Amino acid sequence: MNKIIYVVVAVAALITGVLMFSQFSQGPKPEYALYYETERVIKPFKMTDHNDTSFTNEQLKGQWSWVFFGYTSCPDVCPTTLQELNFVYDDMKAIASNTQVILVSVDPKRDTTERLAGYIKYFNSEFIALNSGHEVLFPFARNLGLMYAINDGERSEDGMYTVDHSASIVLINPNGNISAIFQPHQVLGKLPTVEGDKLVSDFSKIVALNIK
Repeated sequence: MNKIIYVVVAVAALITGVLMFSQFSQGPKPEYALYYETERVIKPFKMTDHNDTSFTNEQLKGQWSWVFFGYTSCPDVCPTTLQELNFVYDDMKAIASNTQVILVSVDPKRDTTERLAGYIKYFNSEFIALNSGHEVLFPFARNLGLMYAINDGERSEDGMYTVDHSASIVLINPNGNISAIFQPHQVLGKLPTVEGDKLVSDFSKIVALNIK
């Protein structure tokens, strides 16, 4: 009887040790991002970057890519997000040198390649801007878990219109799949923005988890 008790205790101790080692070896989990322990696959797509070069899934592989939706006529969220990403860009590259920032335009009617080129370089010459037709953008948005909608029926007197879009930032891993989504901090009366220090903090954790 005592032998059976000893065996049970030993097995229980072994299981506990294995679980504790597993938790310890995984490292700390991200605190602010919606992190996918099983990465989400990005379906095949094809867009054009601000240098008029084809951009597909292949350009995501081997890189840590920060992807978000926006447009050059955006009055607030887009420039604020780009500015925040520029502020922490060096910190992110210190964590992983193979880091790239990608703006996907959700206003293909106005955001020509030339317009995107001038806009994105204003924030950082290394940043990338993509454009494509809605036939590519809509399924790409669904795949990333983001959204956008053209307010074409609400044109101002000068013909301008706005585009509603997600303010979240999607982090794509070097496999070309989604690792995490950073959602904006919502405060009444303030712009919904993702805080740079939180991006950097969670990025270091996610990269470490990806290496293990």
